[in-house]
Amino acid sequence: MPERWLKVAHMAGAIRVMVEQGKKRAVASAFDWPGWDRSAKSEEEALEVLAAYRPRYAKVAKLAGLADQFRRARAIAVVERLKGSGMTDFYGLSYKSAGPEHEPMSEAVCERKLALLRATWTYFDDVASRVSAELRKGPRGGGRDRDKIVHHTNGTEIQEFAPKVGLIEAPDAWRRPRDLRAHREAFAAAIRDYNARGAPARTWTVQFVIRHAAYHMLDHAWEMEDRDLSGGS
Repeated sequence: MPERWLKVAHMAGAIRVMVEQGKKRAVASAFDWPGWDRSAKSEEEALEVLAAYRPRYAKVAKLAGLADQFRRARAIAVVERLKGSGMTDFYGLSYKSAGPEHEPMSEAVCERKLALLRATWTYFDDVASRVSAELRKGPRGGGRDRDKIVHHTNGTEIQEFAPKVGLIEAPDAWRRPRDLRAHREAFAAAIRDYNARGAPARTWTVQFVIRHAAYHMLDHAWEMEDRDLSGGS
């Protein structure tokens, strides 16, 4: 889509959305709001699910200090459509960068997106602290319990996402709260540095690193909430 339309959508206060269309599934990503990605069988359904999750994402925006900005955001506007990949169909994941994500961010935009990433960390930790250790099983009896989700989510960020911006750490750093806090600070600093230098994050863009890391945290936080057996979520 021409850059002028991206600018118009942004200036009009629209929620800019990219849609990745696979053979079986579509993913809608609000790329100015990292982590707010949802998938379904079609573009129309993916957009409906995205909209349905707006109240849940509002809690993240509030944690980031962006509640008023999020409240003022207007209608969802699809500004870009891309062909999906195997990740789209198999996992329902956005796995491509939107057009604007290929450019370095201004310092202000970078800090805004980092604030939202930090908010997903806070939200995830809070959910993990209050849901039941055993979680409701899926239709076929599957699904990780809470502690395995915590291990998977933090471990994946440390071992797969952080190295994209040159950060190599001990795989089990997530086990100790002090080390996990240090990892998150280092991860944010590395993202900030790569963006300032205009350096590529290996095969990803720096903005996609933020968006995908935020999505992964939120997707599993929402999963824990939906499968909680304590009745307190």
